[in-house]
Amino acid sequence: MKILVCLKQILDPEISPRDFRIDADRLEAAEGSANLVTNIFCENSLELALQFSDREGGEITALTFGNEQADDVLRKAFALRVDHAIRVDNPGIRACGSSGAALALAAGIKKLGDFDLILLGREAGDWGEGRTAALVAERLELPLVSFVDQIETQGDGVALQRQTDFGREHLTAQVPLVVTITNNDANVPRIPKTRDIMMAHRKELTTWTLQDIGLDEESVRQVSQATQVVELFVPEKTGSCEFVSGDSLDEKVAALAEKITRVLHSV
Repeated sequence: MKILVCLKQILDPEISPRDFRIDADRLEAAEGSANLVTNIFCENSLELALQFSDREGGEITALTFGNEQADDVLRKAFALRVDHAIRVDNPGIRACGSSGAALALAAGIKKLGDFDLILLGREAGDWGEGRTAALVAERLELPLVSFVDQIETQGDGVALQRQTDFGREHLTAQVPLVVTITNNDANVPRIPKTRDIMMAHRKELTTWTLQDIGLDEESVRQVSQATQVVELFVPEKTGSCEFVSGDSLDEKVAALAEKITRVLHSV
């Protein structure tokens, strides 16, 4: 079975709030304020693909859309024993968002050929829109199953499981299929071995420009304008404290009740 896993590089969500900065011109988090890491739900997707391959066999391809820094994501995928790794280069398109990323990923998948399973994380840890997989599935004209945490073969298709508010849900589907993966105790990302990390840097990464996949910067920009960030800022918390006075406990309680009443009436 041929499996493709889409990966995304993001700022480390564990960054200290006091170190987080906003790039006011680009309306996004400032680069350099934290380490760049693979989105955790993308790692869950890769882990599920690796488990599937360990059991059933198959070929795994990792695909990402980003600049040269995103090569680190693919190097880690190589260290975890994926077969192929491709980066579609983002030439610096501002506020690309899920719409632009989905356009580039879908075009890259079409160039790569047919896959049985296309796995994406349920959402990204930076913007958390959770739209990319659905947009990719729409552009590829494939069905989509969301929030899956287990996949097994069943006949000519696959058996899927996901957790719902009402218990475990079991589904069957024919391939090809787009699936979004959520976290589960059974798909905690594995840690690559030191030797595999060293070997990963000897493997050749494939890099495509937008022109290589039949796109151009303007087309990606236009699609990205479907949603726009108007303002981005770090919220500021303020607070104040007042003491109530009185010669006795009863007087203090009465003064507190009066202050609360004033506040309620002013709302």
